Amino acid sequence: MESGGEFDLTEIAHFNGGLFDGRKSIPMDADDLKLLVEASSLDWSLIDPTIFGTLFERFLDPTKRSQIGAHYTDPEKIMQIIEPVVLRPLREEWEAVRSTIKPLTDKASGIKPTSQSPGDRRVADNAARKLRSEATLKRDSFLARLSDVRVLDPACGSGNFLYLALQGIKDLENRIVLECEAMDLPPKILSIGPEILAGIEINFFAAELARTTIWIGDIQWRRRNGIYSEPPPILRKLDSIECRNALIAVTNGNSGEASWPEAEFIIGNPPFLGAKKFLGALGDDASQTLRGTFEGRIPAFSDLVCWWFEKAKSQVLTGQSKRVGFVATNKIRNGASRIVLDNISNQLAIFEAWSDEKWIVDGAAVRVSIVCFGKAADSPRLDGHPVVSISSALTPMTTGVISPQKLKENAECAFIGVQLNGEFDINETVALSFLTAPLNPNGESNTKVVRPLISGRDIMRDRRARWLIDFGTELSEPASALFEMPFEWVKKRVKAERDTQKRASRKRYWWRFGETMPKMRRKTSALTRYMATSLSSRHRAFVWIPHPTLVDSTCVVIAKDDDATFGILHSRFHLNWAREQGNWLGVGNDSRYTPTTTFETFPFPEGFAPADKPEMRNATHHSRISEAGRRLDRERNAWLYPPNLVELVPSIDPAYPARLLPKNAEAAETLKLRTLTNLYSQKPQWLLNAHTQIDNAVAAAYGWAADLPDNESFEHLLQLNSSRANN
Repeated sequence: MESGGEFDLTEIAHFNGGLFDGRKSIPMDADDLKLLVEASSLDWSLIDPTIFGTLFERFLDPTKRSQIGAHYTDPEKIMQIIEPVVLRPLREEWEAVRSTIKPLTDKASGIKPTSQSPGDRRVADNAARKLRSEATLKRDSFLARLSDVRVLDPACGSGNFLYLALQGIKDLENRIVLECEAMDLPPKILSIGPEILAGIEINFFAAELARTTIWIGDIQWRRRNGIYSEPPPILRKLDSIECRNALIAVTNGNSGEASWPEAEFIIGNPPFLGAKKFLGALGDDASQTLRGTFEGRIPAFSDLVCWWFEKAKSQVLTGQSKRVGFVATNKIRNGASRIVLDNISNQLAIFEAWSDEKWIVDGAAVRVSIVCFGKAADSPRLDGHPVVSISSALTPMTTGVISPQKLKENAECAFIGVQLNGEFDINETVALSFLTAPLNPNGESNTKVVRPLISGRDIMRDRRARWLIDFGTELSEPASALFEMPFEWVKKRVKAERDTQKRASRKRYWWRFGETMPKMRRKTSALTRYMATSLSSRHRAFVWIPHPTLVDSTCVVIAKDDDATFGILHSRFHLNWAREQGNWLGVGNDSRYTPTTTFETFPFPEGFAPADKPEMRNATHHSRISEAGRRLDRERNAWLYPPNLVELVPSIDPAYPARLLPKNAEAAETLKLRTLTNLYSQKPQWLLNAHTQIDNAVAAAYGWAADLPDNESFEHLLQLNSSRANN
């Protein structure tokens, strides 16, 4: 069977390629055979091979699917990589070669014998033949170069990237032959096949599926273009699709960095796996091996996709590749993950990128960035538009700034809230029982360790009455035990779980929060109020938090109490900066506001940075911004808490601020819809007017026109960041 043959005078084609490699057939019962016969009666000749990727995902266990980051990328998105990375440079090369062929064929066509004598005709024919022979050599030389192209997908899955790349290159080969025939050059047999492709895939079934997808696509391409003869065997072994780990190789029990085959073009959609999911998905040993192997090259808590970017960058720098194009979640342009793009921007060039693309996969809205890079920047294009250059944040650049830097005047002002790591939060009923209890053996009230709690959800969507038990940053276990009722609550609900944790400090100091945030506490302790915003949110808004309320780790604290800072943070200039610099979540439209990449890099107007002295500020600008900030806060609170629906109620303990509560059940139902998320989704005109007043005042403080476009203001902010970071 491996070499074909005959059966009942019917020739059996020689397939090979793994279909007839000596393996035992799959056991099949009568029902299986019936399904096979039914399937074989269908016309499979025009099936779209890219559907195999979707079928493959359906077979995966749903829990395993989330672990390995498997996902199907639609052909349109794939072509946003293949077009600029692979096809565009090859077409440009061909156009350059064609420009040298066309004059030769035109000249050959214009040669005419000077007379009708046989000798003159021979001279003319020989001259034309010589020119066409020279043109043919140029064509054949380029077609040979095309046959030598190698395309690698180091996370090839079911092979869709490779399949579409092969289709595009074969289309180009066919176009070249047809164009040259039109120029009166001799025909040429098309020879490019799947051998130009290479892939790496850790899943055995997916690797086999990739080979099948590629071969079906190759055969279909031939049929579509009128080529029905097949050189035996029809399928040749495609060993260049390797089933192995793309990042780590184990030799004689020793782990090291895996090698990739040399390939002019690297494309693909590496697995989406966030840094926090490493341990659960890969396991302790595999995670430590991966991070240790690439130590010093990639931050340990980067997303998994960053390792593919780093490997591809190394392939280009060592001359084993020229151009790379990958899909990643759009977190690649923010936070720790962006360091890999910083390194690429510093050593190579990003020549094509789509910063924040949205498409639907199985009903889920997924946000991605598409990044193409290499040694040459070509004519850079960002989000489909020409730009001078592209930054590591996937923003347009004209200043030469690679990545915004942290500014010292913004240091130690923005913090993540406390991280509980245990059942320290309590409802109002429990809090009331603690706060009204008799004084403790130390003579202290429980107000010392029971505090109101706010989360990001409470800021944007809910008004939950939440409290927490807080033994601070340094209170010892014996001293904490003197607050009898709160301590016993925590001991009963937290200690057993903390005893199982790997981190020694959390096990040892089980009565304290997992992250107590002492710097944040010191900065806010002298303030009667401070600002906070939800760590991740669809809309960005800042609110005032009264002392001694604490916010948890779903919030970012801004340790400032002045209206001017409040106004500046709500200006469109800062909000645009936050969108560009903050992390976008992998799904939906929520963005993440980070103390480091978002706040600490933001260049405030001159004199308004957190560390600036008051006398450095322009008094007029300060007054205008402060008044605009107060107006926004006043009108926003009036909408959130309409005076006719709420009443001011003293807190359950005089140590804490009074609260606005619904007057009745009907008011409570109305207030449920009055949230910051709903407000900023609706954007009523009064809200737009309040923000416009802020924008105008802040623009004046920068010395900008009030109608300065967002892209230009962002560019100016990048320049300010660069100049201040270098001073």
